[in-house]
Amino acid sequence: MSSTGESTAAGGSCPLHSPAAQATVAPRSPRGGWEAVAVRSQPIPQPRVGLEQLPAAAAPEPTSALVGYRGPTACSAAGITYRQLDYWARTGLVEPSVRAAQGSGTQRLYSFRDVLVLKVVKRLLDAGVSLQSIRAAVTHLASCEPGDLSGITLMSDGATVYQCTSPHQVMELLEAGQGVFGIALGAAWRELDASLRTLHAERTDTGENLAGYDPGDELARRRNRAG
Repeated sequence: MSSTGESTAAGGSCPLHSPAAQATVAPRSPRGGWEAVAVRSQPIPQPRVGLEQLPAAAAPEPTSALVGYRGPTACSAAGITYRQLDYWARTGLVEPSVRAAQGSGTQRLYSFRDVLVLKVVKRLLDAGVSLQSIRAAVTHLASCEPGDLSGITLMSDGATVYQCTSPHQVMELLEAGQGVFGIALGAAWRELDASLRTLHAERTDTGENLAGYDPGDELARRRNRAG
């Protein structure tokens, strides 16, 4: 597997992929398929979309539409290399939705959701899932509402990606031998939220730099002062 993730793994057809390389919703299988009623365990906070919704002098949440992340921050949070980030953007696998690179001196700016997708792609590639299946999964996730992501678990047998939206669907795939591993997007969301709070960001409306907060650094400073 190359560092850019352009290798493929042998396997059958993907429910999130059509011959025309466009993501489609596959019909439900006799066992119930991958489509089911969404079940949430912990709700995901909704992104803020306007300045009027922000308390005075409060820093926007990492999930806010007012916050963007530059390439190095996105790489750190998603666990990928800058080479992968650049290649995926240039090939259209995962493009920044806030700001694309436009000539010399400009930097891509990724939204929280973009970084979440980068994180998912990295995990699927590490599991040996084919790039064709990953592209279909990325396209499908882009069509989902942010609030629905918490109820989605992506399952894979290493070649095919399935969407499950209930514990019952996960068990059916496991019993049928179609699921080797799974990615619970709700858990990945919360993990990413905690990570991005410690990293630098940029306000999308003003361009202001937002410094991350690392509790470990604060504890070290207090110890130094006490010493």
